Amino acid sequence: MFLPVHERFIHQAKEKLSQDQRVRGLLAGGSMMTNTMDEYSDLDLIIVYNSAYQDQIMNQRITIAEGLGKLLSGFTGEHIGEPRVVICLYGPEPLHVDLKFVTLEELEIRIENPLILWERAQEISSIYEKTSPSHPYPDAQWIEDRFWVWVHYGATKLGRGEWFEFIDHLTFIRGAVLGPLVLIKNGQLPRGVRKLEQYAISEIEELKNTVPSHHFESCYHALKSTIDLYKSLRQQSDTLVLKDEAEQVSIAYLDKVYASSDH
Repeated sequence: MFLPVHERFIHQAKEKLSQDQRVRGLLAGGSMMTNTMDEYSDLDLIIVYNSAYQDQIMNQRITIAEGLGKLLSGFTGEHIGEPRVVICLYGPEPLHVDLKFVTLEELEIRIENPLILWERAQEISSIYEKTSPSHPYPDAQWIEDRFWVWVHYGATKLGRGEWFEFIDHLTFIRGAVLGPLVLIKNGQLPRGVRKLEQYAISEIEELKNTVPSHHFESCYHALKSTIDLYKSLRQQSDTLVLKDEAEQVSIAYLDKVYASSDH
């Protein structure tokens, strides 16, 4: 569903940016790219520019964002490891827009082909023709090497009664491990926990069991469910080295914490 507020902003952005000779194009990712927008969708826009102006553009990110509409609040994305992004709330009708600033050269290495809304001299189309996108997938060994350490860490938080910390910890594991693996199993790209309700029909109950309430018993069973789901999703291969001893030790410790508590 393409709302008038989306259409107005994109029209204004194209008009403003096309007047800046440093800017070479405007792209759209996210739900606009996949034609799955609804009334709650934000805009994921990519501003492509000439790398000769990189320092200048990066210093003017907020100013450029201010020029595209009534910017109520905006900040750069260092907290998510992406300083090229400006996260914006425009008004008066509220609209969330993520503006990502990339050079033509940076666009050559990408995870997808964003929709071209406007470009100068077919420069972006030419890059698309010469290069291909590549979406990163989880590294099974990277996960296995860390998972049982994360289980032990969760058990220590459980035993100490730091349940808010524990809940955040399981949320991280769900986003970094379970969500991506479930999405891959269901033929989707591994985008954290995005749209699991839509794609993870057969695993939805198992996933719900990994969400604890602020209570010892609930936290313990949520971690046990997390372990069970990971083991069912973990793909065996000749190259994957299982951390069997770490698995046994961490689970035994978790069960010891549970058994020794007055729950």
